[in-house]
Amino acid sequence: GMGVGRWELGGVGFKGSNSETETRLSTTCHFQLFTFNFPLGTRYSALGTQYFSYLSHSLSPALNFRILKFSDRRLITILLIVFVQMLGASMALPILPLYAQRVFAMDERVIPLLISVFFAAQFVAGPTIGRLSDQYGRVPVLVVSQIGTAIAFAMLGGAQSVAVLFTARILDGITGGNIIAAQAYITDITPRDQRTQALGYIFAAFGLGFIFGPALGGILSGFFGPRAPFWVAAVAAVVVVLLTWFTLDETVSAEQRALNRQRGQDGTELTVRRILANTPLVSVLVTVLLTQLSFGLVQSTFALWGEAVIFRTYDQRTTDLGIGALLSVVGLGQFFTQSVLLRRLLDRFDEPLLVIFGHMGRLVGLLTFVLITTPWLGPLGALAFAVGAGITMPPLQALATNQVDESVRGGVLGYFQAVTNVAIITSTGVAGLLFAIHPTFQYWVGIALVAAAVIPTLFLRRQTTPNP
Repeated sequence: GMGVGRWELGGVGFKGSNSETETRLSTTCHFQLFTFNFPLGTRYSALGTQYFSYLSHSLSPALNFRILKFSDRRLITILLIVFVQMLGASMALPILPLYAQRVFAMDERVIPLLISVFFAAQFVAGPTIGRLSDQYGRVPVLVVSQIGTAIAFAMLGGAQSVAVLFTARILDGITGGNIIAAQAYITDITPRDQRTQALGYIFAAFGLGFIFGPALGGILSGFFGPRAPFWVAAVAAVVVVLLTWFTLDETVSAEQRALNRQRGQDGTELTVRRILANTPLVSVLVTVLLTQLSFGLVQSTFALWGEAVIFRTYDQRTTDLGIGALLSVVGLGQFFTQSVLLRRLLDRFDEPLLVIFGHMGRLVGLLTFVLITTPWLGPLGALAFAVGAGITMPPLQALATNQVDESVRGGVLGYFQAVTNVAIITSTGVAGLLFAIHPTFQYWVGIALVAAAVIPTLFLRRQTTPNP
């Protein structure tokens, strides 16, 4: 038949066009299969050795090949795109504060604004980009956004003034719909009850990028100069554009795009008023606001804190390499959490409870940062914070998309990102001032914010957990 089918790999559903029936493969077998295939998206030899023979006993060889090739290619392609994108970004952005301070002599109270203006621009553009991905497709939005990112990194690498730095960050923010579109793409190919796990995989791709990116950025900066990471990141963004254009299939059909555009014209699209009337969604967004306020305080001052506190007695090259190594620990923790730990926790706990566990992990990480004075315990705090963040964000995004109609998934993720951006704008705007009071003061504020986030999360659990 030539209808719409759904395939499953690793407990994640994929919509196809090969059969009118719905076929489900062994979840246990495919959890293992996906674990072997996921990290780099190229380990197909595992299919031919340990697992393909198992599947051949369950399905015909021809059907096996079609299912694995079709579903693998779509998910692996988007995850590979996200990985390359994050590899480039994580090479450059963690050292941006030190780049601005050393090359342009920017004041430490002003440096966090380089992050704020990016999120301010993304806040303005985010909901629109989410709607555009619903109305015109995920692939065009991904391509345009990555072209903007490539230009922005090239501007950073060649900048001769502070004004160019800010212009580049604003451009990247305006065109920064790549994450929104990638997350919407993932939700397009997964059923509601497995979105948390699928979104966890995309965050795992973030983490994999952060395992290698910061360390590579530190090496490039230490040996080839402070501009090198930005040029390499620009090249990585161009690679992502090519991968997206030539390998990624569109997931929103022409008919659905036309229907979504009609919704935008007749006033039935997702609006702020409709969001405020959706109490569970409001609880999700308040939780996101508080947790990301805390995250922004960490993100915008981490390199400055590392230089001022735990690496204060080390030379510049060692400091760059050490900060890059700590951020790689964050990436490793995030990758492990979202590719291995999250799916096991989902078998035992509901999503709001996982968010609470994530709050606890963030608190442990922040407390470690405020108490240590040498780099040797830094990985402990980085790992705890990464695990906490990894457990928190995929369930929140899945809960957000589950509260709205399927036709506005991109839109709700745009608003989700907009709330995140408000938090980052606010926190990075004040982070430099808090850091100037004391290098760990912003982390104490972050502890208070994460503790406060437990309250709306408890309300969310009551609103979304059915009564026995």
